[in-house]
Amino acid sequence: MHSLAPAFLAGLRFDATQLATLRAIGEYRGKQTLFYQQAPEALKRLRQVAVVESSESSNRLEGVTVAASRLKAIVLKNTLPKDRSEQEVAGYRDALALIHESARDMAFTPNIMLQLHAMMYRYMPNPGGRWKQTDNDIIERQPDGSVRIRFRPTPAHLTPEAVEALARHYGEAVDRSIQDPLVILPLAILDFLCIHPFPDGNGRMARLLTLMLLYQFGYEVGRYISLERVIEDSKESYYETLEKSSQGWHEGQHDIKPWLDYFWGILLRAYREFEERIGTVHYGRGGKTEQVREAVLSRNQPFSISELEAACPGISRDMVRLVLRQMKDERLIEPTGKGRAAKWVRLA
Repeated sequence: MHSLAPAFLAGLRFDATQLATLRAIGEYRGKQTLFYQQAPEALKRLRQVAVVESSESSNRLEGVTVAASRLKAIVLKNTLPKDRSEQEVAGYRDALALIHESARDMAFTPNIMLQLHAMMYRYMPNPGGRWKQTDNDIIERQPDGSVRIRFRPTPAHLTPEAVEALARHYGEAVDRSIQDPLVILPLAILDFLCIHPFPDGNGRMARLLTLMLLYQFGYEVGRYISLERVIEDSKESYYETLEKSSQGWHEGQHDIKPWLDYFWGILLRAYREFEERIGTVHYGRGGKTEQVREAVLSRNQPFSISELEAACPGISRDMVRLVLRQMKDERLIEPTGKGRAAKWVRLA
């Protein structure tokens, strides 16, 4: 497709900052095995947290929310869903589990895309796993109720052919090593989103495919740090960079720099968080107080005590509450409510 055409890829050039970012991500990938050996129990806890956060954030980005009390039951205990929102989360849970287990055996093909989409919608009344039959403009609803078209994806009647071409060009780009995999991979996801091949669920599918392809190139951070949660924390930039890099896409005249910079930034942030969590657990760097403080300061969205506990393995709830009170006194955070449903938000 447009971003993966050989001539387009061969003509790409990167500045010193971008090259430094790529090197940094590569260095983090090289440290993964060391982390695995150092703190296996902490990794097990991080995997559980990441699965819950990924299922929650990827759906919440699309306006789908589930009560916290039900979320863990659905994601970790495979509880049957009761309503549409829970059905969507349960489907994402299953597709995510398949990728965690079998990503290296899953090719980037139209058939795999259809299978993953069908799995996402397996609990829904209307089945998935079918290309769109009508055109689906990407729109933005303004505060005054008006609608702005952000992008016009590939028309429905051209979608099957476009997806076939995307998969073929991706395979050729990887086989011929025209660019670094960390260039080819995000551009494949950009093209997938510009095609927008399904009637619904394209954003969630893009995030699942991102994880699948990262695993295939040895980037395992998404197993322990939710990339979906990191994206949700920066969702304004996510949508802005997608819009910028999609302009002129149909003509092959689009600027891929905003999207690549954003994608690499997300991956780098996830790896830094991963190193911080494992390093703190293993070496005790900064003590328990500092670990809780760092977890709080890394949150851009309102968070609960339970979420903070999950992010700080091995630290008691009493300790978490103590640090929260200290940070409240320092006017760094404040509660938004009382009781078990209370959330906390950052002030600085």
